[in-house]
Amino acid sequence: PKLVQSNLVQTLASPASFDSDWVQSGRASWSWLSDHDSSQDPEKLTDFVDLAAEMGWEYSLVDANWNRIPQDDFSQLLAHAAEKNIGLFLWYNSGGKNNAVTEAPRNLMSDSAARRAEFKRISALGIRGIKVDFWHSDKQFMIRRYLDLLADAADFELLVNFHGSTIPRGWERTWPNLVTMEAVRGHEFYTFPSEPHYGELAPSQNALVPFARNVIGPMDSTPVIFAPKLISRLTTYGHEAALGVVYESGVQHFSDEVAAYRALPIAWKTYLSSLPSAWDETRFLAGYPGQYVVLARRKGDQWWVGAINGSSEPRKLDLDLSFIEGDMTVLADESGKPVSEQYERTNSNTSIELTPYGGIVMYPHTKQ
Repeated sequence: PKLVQSNLVQTLASPASFDSDWVQSGRASWSWLSDHDSSQDPEKLTDFVDLAAEMGWEYSLVDANWNRIPQDDFSQLLAHAAEKNIGLFLWYNSGGKNNAVTEAPRNLMSDSAARRAEFKRISALGIRGIKVDFWHSDKQFMIRRYLDLLADAADFELLVNFHGSTIPRGWERTWPNLVTMEAVRGHEFYTFPSEPHYGELAPSQNALVPFARNVIGPMDSTPVIFAPKLISRLTTYGHEAALGVVYESGVQHFSDEVAAYRALPIAWKTYLSSLPSAWDETRFLAGYPGQYVVLARRKGDQWWVGAINGSSEPRKLDLDLSFIEGDMTVLADESGKPVSEQYERTNSNTSIELTPYGGIVMYPHTKQ
């Protein structure tokens, strides 16, 4: 429990030296995982903006090669997002000399003058954040670039998501505009033909990273997918849903296609619409690295519980939930389909059953 609940890395970092009231955590839709070319298509991006608005999420991420969108179409996308009150993140290549990746825009983040000019430009357009990818190095000059970028982004009140990056080092305390970092084999690997075994390995990894990677800082694994992908999944609906609680990220990117979220039962939509992205307290309830984990997280006076099974064997657990008041809605698996029920508090001990590679969510009950 002490390991999973640790905030040692953040505590050792220096506190912020600027007013960060403008920093807002949140949830985001993301088109790239379900369609790698979608970030060049304004119609598809508009659909993901609409999804975010329908679900009550704060953001939508526009990924690589968005700069190929005709200017008039891009302006219309910006206007539509503003009308829907959805903040946009824009993707950038970190290169520079540090990588040869051709995805664009590139050569804007590696030079201070070009970077600040771009930040000034997109801030004036109303862009809320940036995703900077393909860092490829932990050499001193690259670590310096991370920190300089965070400082420049703060000057223009831009949130930052580092991808293809180093591990968290407590920087989010010094630079609260750093909302998340990748540094994990996330759900995008379900889309890579070069990773045919990812689906077999993912359940165990999902149950490992809460004890390791996510302990040291926010983790952008882009979880919670339900539709079939190129690489077959073993994880169930309940497992995927629970990752929204089990994984911590200052901006949680929900990465499935629009139709998959719109097709969910109402209780599952309610969960994804109301799920916080920033927490006041975390409690480890049960688990073993790589096998299973159950976490409870609190926002205000409400608790959320996420449980995942990383193994092929069913698992029954007895949990002490005496610290939670009020009824809960339970999301789980039944014959491969998403189901929900109301859990009425009658005592402090609760038994749950996890199907193979399954999961369960418990969240504050509201009348549907």
